Amino acid sequence: MFGKSYTLFKIFGFSVRVDLSWLVIVALVVWSLSAFVFPQEMPGHYWGVYLAMGVLAALGLFASIVVHELCHSLVAQRYGLPMKGITLFIFGGVAEMSDEPPSPKAEFLMAIAGPAASLVIGLACLGVAALVAAAGGNLGTVGVLRWVGLINLILVAFNMIPGFPLDGGRVLRSALWAWKKDLRMATRVAARVGGVFGIVLIALGFLNLMMGNPMGGLWWILIGWFVRSAAKQSYQQVLIRQMLAGEPVSRFMNTQPVSVPPNLTVQQLVDDYVYRYHHKMFPVVDADGRLTGCVTTQDLRRINRGDWSSKTVGEVTGPCGEANTIEAQTDAMEALRKMSRNQTSRLVVTHDGHLEGVLTLKDLLDYLALRAELEAQDAEQIRALRQSHHRDAA
Repeated sequence: MFGKSYTLFKIFGFSVRVDLSWLVIVALVVWSLSAFVFPQEMPGHYWGVYLAMGVLAALGLFASIVVHELCHSLVAQRYGLPMKGITLFIFGGVAEMSDEPPSPKAEFLMAIAGPAASLVIGLACLGVAALVAAAGGNLGTVGVLRWVGLINLILVAFNMIPGFPLDGGRVLRSALWAWKKDLRMATRVAARVGGVFGIVLIALGFLNLMMGNPMGGLWWILIGWFVRSAAKQSYQQVLIRQMLAGEPVSRFMNTQPVSVPPNLTVQQLVDDYVYRYHHKMFPVVDADGRLTGCVTTQDLRRINRGDWSSKTVGEVTGPCGEANTIEAQTDAMEALRKMSRNQTSRLVVTHDGHLEGVLTLKDLLDYLALRAELEAQDAEQIRALRQSHHRDAA
């Protein structure tokens, strides 16, 4: 979902990060408010006043979204859900969970916490703005407070639309989950509603384009595309978690992986292994069967081509660390999380310093696809997931 993000600060143990795409929102908010909204509401002021108001309003929006996502995170933490943190990006913010809620009640309370916080912020800002205006206070302050209050109420209305993964969609999922006792079915229905809502937004976007509103039209199209894509991906994640839950890595790993000795030359490694097996990472094993490290194609790119015939694999091998190793009895879902977190498609399976096997993303996806086809459920979803991963790998 995100590109490069940067940690701004920590609050209550949660890291608040900002994706570079968030700068687009900041720029649009400051520009539209200082160039159009505030000058129309308060004509006759110096442009610097409007710019300052725009910056303050953007900061108010930033704080509002952080509080919204923080409330999600605090409730999730109370129910034992591991949280990666809060990330602000072009479409707002998200509290990143690494697992599903343990119960419909937890899902409902976690989902409703964010909109409830936004509702309180919105009403409070509008109330304070009314009091300041009645007391004859600064009109700039009134304008900023009123805008922050209104935008929070708009966020509440938008987020409570019952389409997954919006907060309203999570409320719908919690109700269906509690009714049918089936998380997969509840997610499927809520995700379909989210997909339909995404199509509606895209249609509204094209309607705006035809009516001569290109900026608004493109924005609705982007939001609709994001909601539709997020709904599909969220449902795929639930499928994967349910299919892999409780399955150990040992069930999927290749117990006879291709490994290389440390005395091999880099040229031999490239000719006899990289070009033959097309792997980007090879475990390095000595004569006693001990794992001495891992060598990757990225390591090879750092070596001068003229030195390939003289340097050995042992000289260029890097350590097999936490990012690319795993134990055989580890839950397969944790292995998939590690692959996603470290952007790798292969993990070395070890035990007491010895190589036991290699687990690949393809192994896991092939299992998911076969199981979905045998159970005659959601095969299309898993097929689309495999295709997307194959495109990424290519």
